[in-house]
Amino acid sequence: MFSKLTLPVAASLLCTLTLKAQEKISDLDAVTVTATVNPVVSSKTGRNLYVIKGEDIARMPVHSVDEVLRYLPGVEVQAKGPMGAGSDIVIRGGTFQQVLVILDGIRVNDPNTGHFSSYIPVNPAEIDHIEVLKGASSAIYGSDAVGGVIHIITKTFARTGTSTPTRKITAGVTGGEYGLFNANANAYYSTEKLAVNIGGQTNNADGQPQRGIDGYFHLHTVSGSASYRFNENWKLSYRLSYDSRKFAAQNFYTTFASDTASEKLSTWWQQLNLQYRKGKDGFSLMAGYKNMNDHYVYNSVSLANDNRSKLFQSLAIYEHAFSNDLNLVAGGQFQQKNIVSNDRGNHTVNQAAGFVSLTATLFDALTLSPAVRLDWDERSGSELVPQLNASYRTGKFQVRGSAGKTIRNADFTERYNNNNKPIVTSGKIGNPDLKAERSFSYEAGADYFGKTLRVSSTVFQRRYNDLIDWATTPYANMPYKHNLSPTGTYSLATNISKMVTSGLETDIQWTKTYKEKHTVSATAGTTWLYSDIQEGQSSFYISSHARFLLNGMLQYRNSLFSISANGLYKVRDPQSAANIAGVVTKEYFIASVKADVFVIKNMLSLSVEADNVFNKTYADLTGAQMPGRWLMGGVRLTL
Repeated sequence: MFSKLTLPVAASLLCTLTLKAQEKISDLDAVTVTATVNPVVSSKTGRNLYVIKGEDIARMPVHSVDEVLRYLPGVEVQAKGPMGAGSDIVIRGGTFQQVLVILDGIRVNDPNTGHFSSYIPVNPAEIDHIEVLKGASSAIYGSDAVGGVIHIITKTFARTGTSTPTRKITAGVTGGEYGLFNANANAYYSTEKLAVNIGGQTNNADGQPQRGIDGYFHLHTVSGSASYRFNENWKLSYRLSYDSRKFAAQNFYTTFASDTASEKLSTWWQQLNLQYRKGKDGFSLMAGYKNMNDHYVYNSVSLANDNRSKLFQSLAIYEHAFSNDLNLVAGGQFQQKNIVSNDRGNHTVNQAAGFVSLTATLFDALTLSPAVRLDWDERSGSELVPQLNASYRTGKFQVRGSAGKTIRNADFTERYNNNNKPIVTSGKIGNPDLKAERSFSYEAGADYFGKTLRVSSTVFQRRYNDLIDWATTPYANMPYKHNLSPTGTYSLATNISKMVTSGLETDIQWTKTYKEKHTVSATAGTTWLYSDIQEGQSSFYISSHARFLLNGMLQYRNSLFSISANGLYKVRDPQSAANIAGVVTKEYFIASVKADVFVIKNMLSLSVEADNVFNKTYADLTGAQMPGRWLMGGVRLTL
């Protein structure tokens, strides 16, 4: 519990920041739509939020969205492969299924497995900003929003209208060791009524040597989006994306020596958003369709797993401002999840929900945000999910708190993995009888808002009932044995009875501009975590989260050049698998550095980059070895 955390560090950092509420993403107290749906400055949400702008992402030594996330304060990315080949996202010590990823209001999480949540079908150059909401959010978002929410907001969907036409084209190429070739291009055009964005990215490499194979990857994303404002009240936005990823997946999911896996995924993504706003009222109707094909080959003699998952979703939201200090949000949601699989079988699940939330500010200092959701799942039944957020601000200081229930329904892999095969000699076995996962989360924090500095610190605890995770289970205790071998080694998807995760996190953001030419910015986040299984079996993914996490970024830029450095330090429980010489060390530190020199001001730049600059040998999951030092260089053109 908290006594096992390094609490003295928190005492000196319990504070928050903000300039006066200005509705600009550049402010440290940014306007957010993730915590309350209606636009509110983050200091009035009662939550710990972090926002990063697209222009800062462009300067980072990263090549995919999941690589961006691994350096954001409080976000742990358990990387299985580089540059978008595979990652699991963890916030506040949950599992990778307990983080909800949203793209312009529509959920990305795949019904097949949470392992696919990092496959986000947009070009990073298309991103306007990313909002990270830490902690329970099921009262608004439902299943999966347990550890937190990552909301990616793109330029066309974020655009509110301007009379000044905008045209911007960017293109870049990067090459390096191990046959690395990356390229990206993005074109954005807007008028008073119309905004259009077309972009694409490709990351490719033969890859560094692994156990008998090379860690190759070929990752491609193409995305087109447009928004049109019919008049001052109505706006329509649409996106069509295609994402294709082929990569070596050795020991991504097993620790067997016979694992020389490869995987290929392709995704079609569409979403539509119709918005109306007039006076004190607003309405939006969103619809999304995701079609993902997953082809996984364990080794050269095994039968491939072919999984085709589909997700249709719709969301209607109504907003009403009774006054400047009182806002109502109400909404309804429907999802249909489907899978056709030679491994998991054929299944369809429907889900529906309604929710309502209020945001009330009293005496210009105290803000209360109660919310409640009635969630219905075809497999798990109905669930009432309440939450209350509160914040009190005086001057540059703020205290805040939140308490709420969270839920998560099992995905198709957890329910049916390996259930449809004629014989399974070893591996992970799905459990059709899984109960829905329920937990109660509460937190308290404080912030300091200065002109150039924001410091936020939060203590939190999450109490689980029926937590879903994989647990080693003898053949004799397996509930279904129709296709299992008595001599096999199995892990069963299981409801762990009771578990408590406690933690402390501190985030620091600082930015300073000198003489309007030199800008320095830095972010850092620390997270201490302790998970205690009070009843039930030991788990796999819960036990793999970092006990201590420190991550952050440092950037300097002027009119001639820029330098960006990212760093990450983890302490976790060590693991090993002697049969594959796989080791998860107790701790590791990695850093990446990128330098850009502007050959033609604001138009042409050259870059050099070193990923894992200290050549650290490390892995986030046993056997999924990450690359050592990787040197590369590139050129970028902006018109």
